[in-house]
Amino acid sequence: MGNAQIDAYTDKKGAIILSVLKFWVWLSSLAGLKPKTRYELLNAFGDPEALYFADEKQILGRLAISEPERTSLMDKSLDKANEILEKCRENGTAVITLQDAVYPQRLKNIYDPPVVLYVKGRLPAIDEQAAIGVVGTRKATSYGIKMAQKLGFEITKCGGLVVTGLAEGIDSAAAEGALRAGGSCIGVLGCAIDDVYPKTNSGLYDDVAMAGALVSEYPPGAALTRKNFPERNRIISGLSIGVAVVEAPFGSGALITSSLALEQGREVFAVPGNADAPNWFGSNELIRNGAQLVTKGWDVLEGFERLFPGKLSKSGAGRIQSFQYRQENEKTVPTTEKSEKKTLLPVETGQGFAKLKVRTDRKRIDNAEKREYIDLQEQLSGLTENQLKIISVMEKKSMHVDDIIDLSGLAAPAVLSELTILQIKGFVTQESGKRFTLNIKKP
Repeated sequence: MGNAQIDAYTDKKGAIILSVLKFWVWLSSLAGLKPKTRYELLNAFGDPEALYFADEKQILGRLAISEPERTSLMDKSLDKANEILEKCRENGTAVITLQDAVYPQRLKNIYDPPVVLYVKGRLPAIDEQAAIGVVGTRKATSYGIKMAQKLGFEITKCGGLVVTGLAEGIDSAAAEGALRAGGSCIGVLGCAIDDVYPKTNSGLYDDVAMAGALVSEYPPGAALTRKNFPERNRIISGLSIGVAVVEAPFGSGALITSSLALEQGREVFAVPGNADAPNWFGSNELIRNGAQLVTKGWDVLEGFERLFPGKLSKSGAGRIQSFQYRQENEKTVPTTEKSEKKTLLPVETGQGFAKLKVRTDRKRIDNAEKREYIDLQEQLSGLTENQLKIISVMEKKSMHVDDIIDLSGLAAPAVLSELTILQIKGFVTQESGKRFTLNIKKP
């Protein structure tokens, strides 16, 4: 979809012409209408074009609406819709309507589905995926962050798809775990599709859009309001077959999402926390009231294995090197005499470099001799085949991630995952504009 869908409605000069899509955007961008009202109006009139040309008497004759909603519907200007479609065309945002075949059936079946979805990236076939919403508090503890990353990582490794709100804290950590596992992720935004909230998540937004998709019911340029986030939560649960709450105090938005999930017939899971920790009161209460206690990714997916034959794998869970273990072991560079004498694997080193800079903040063991640079082959011997392939193609300084993907021949999610690990190990440095530099020193 994306630009191709919008280009079908443009003339040679690029001006948006009158189209069915324009009326969908008009309906989705009207201020003051609740999501349920939009859906009911659509059902009452069959399509947004018929609603657009209906007069006030016809509208009131079919549906009881409030005065502010009536006033909003009488705004027949299409200027805003034209502007939105033009912005979507310019930035590659797809516009998916409730009547499109690619609109997820799972979401369509909820009480108040969004009439339009704005999508950046590539939306997978959601209905064929064991999609799990992973949610929690913005003000997360270090334990909560670790568990969210672990769940996101393991759910992905076991064949599931992580859906999250990309808010600060638990949501972002779950997305990071999914990307680290080399999979895709769906980020459901509570802001306009062209906005970033919080601003510090700009890089994460880019990574999710490249490996999976960003989804919003709010068009480009839409204002951010408090009601956006509760409305966003129904989409997270609506796209998912189950929702896992990692860390949630009483009053947390994550509890709203779990409540919506139950209303939509979804399963609810919760990670337990200390009984006397306020940040976990809501999570523990969910478990007390019947939510399934989970501590790892397969706990969440196990009950759905029969629904997705061949896609979910417990054996995959057995092959996972735990997220925590990987993090702890990536903090050190072995420099003992024993490690230096091990058999070294042949590596592709590319051209023009022979030595790799070692991060000075890295922990050392056994009081090894201090060296600013160590032999490249020794360093590379502990990397995976994909990591070596990425390093071998990084022959230029400050390479864009798209170029690395093209030259390596690897899938985008795999490249993003391996680049993250290479950053942790100190092999590469990320710069602005999704560019990466290899930490090397020429002889």
